[in-house]
Amino acid sequence: MNNTSETNWAKLDALSESEIDTSDIPPLTEEFFNKSRWWKPVSPLNALVQVDPQTLAWFQSQGDDYEKKMAAALKIYAEAHQAA
Repeated sequence: MNNTSETNWAKLDALSESEIDTSDIPPLTEEFFNKSRWWKPVSPLNALVQVDPQTLAWFQSQGDDYEKKMAAALKIYAEAHQAA
């Protein structure tokens, strides 16, 4: 998972509000707000899971955020195996 951005953030940060082109953004209409829904993100839970040493070592070798990567892998697996 390599999502390296090629955006020049320093150049973007230096722009003033009037220099930012927003012409391609459609206006927010009443219809948009009528169809929208409010949702509150679910806080993650801490769970104790037994993992074999090789699997844990591999995830740890992926970086300091290995626990987030493990959680993402479990989520992807669960979503792929949900009954339709």
